[in-house]
Amino acid sequence: MKFLTNEVKIALVAIAGIVVLFIGLHFLKGLRVFSSATSYYVQFDNVSGLSASSPVYANGYRVGVVEAISYDYSRPSNIIATIGLDKQMKVPVGTTAEIVSDLLGNVKLELKFPDSPAGTLSEGDTISGSVEQGALAKAAEMIPQVQQMLPKLDSILTSISILVADPAIASTLHNVDQITATLTTTTRQLNQLTASLNGRVPHLMQQADSIMDNTRRLTGNLSELDLAATMQKVDATLANVQQITATLNSNEGTVGLLMRDPQLYNHITATMRDVDSLLVDFKAHPRRYINFSVFGKKEK
Repeated sequence: MKFLTNEVKIALVAIAGIVVLFIGLHFLKGLRVFSSATSYYVQFDNVSGLSASSPVYANGYRVGVVEAISYDYSRPSNIIATIGLDKQMKVPVGTTAEIVSDLLGNVKLELKFPDSPAGTLSEGDTISGSVEQGALAKAAEMIPQVQQMLPKLDSILTSISILVADPAIASTLHNVDQITATLTTTTRQLNQLTASLNGRVPHLMQQADSIMDNTRRLTGNLSELDLAATMQKVDATLANVQQITATLNSNEGTVGLLMRDPQLYNHITATMRDVDSLLVDFKAHPRRYINFSVFGKKEK
């Protein structure tokens, strides 16, 4: 009897197809079929979309896959996920697992290692799990604050609209344009003045050099003067002045007597007064002092 009949061939092909399909499904899910893995358990109170075949990462490198998730209906907050890690992967004591999701909805499990590990976990040990607060969760937490800010933003926008519609703003902007034009003109004039000054600087420097030369000549002439002889002459002149002053203040000499003797001054004053009276009388009666007559008759 022939063993490889058509029925056996069909059965073998069906079995091979089933095996290939099983391997393909596991491959697509990221599960290992022929290679062995170390299994650990992760406890969650909320898996946040984590499912079997979700990848497991450590420091950004894929080290395993989520093999299964068990939900305890008697204790809803107790969800156990079974993960399979590479045999070479050593999990330190104190490691935690965190569910991370991106903006596209992809979910993965990230292992967080402690800073100071104290040994490694054994196969079948339980790891504490948590859910990362992603960008969407943080944005959702900010929504109440944004809602509180909306009335204030509306008030601010209204105030800005009123301010922009104010004609004074347009006038101010027009004035700013005029001020800018004036500043431009002033800058141009300053540039022209600077250019003019730059052209005059050499001439001014020549004049300054000439003034310095004259100053040096004057200083040289002053240094050539005999200051000692000049001061001796000044001292002699001051001595003569002092001598004249002393003579005037003493009772010696005519000038000194006139200045210091009141009696002499009074006599001279009286004599001058008598002389003045005599001259007045002489002018009035000259014949009293000049007496002659052609006929010998004397006037009385």
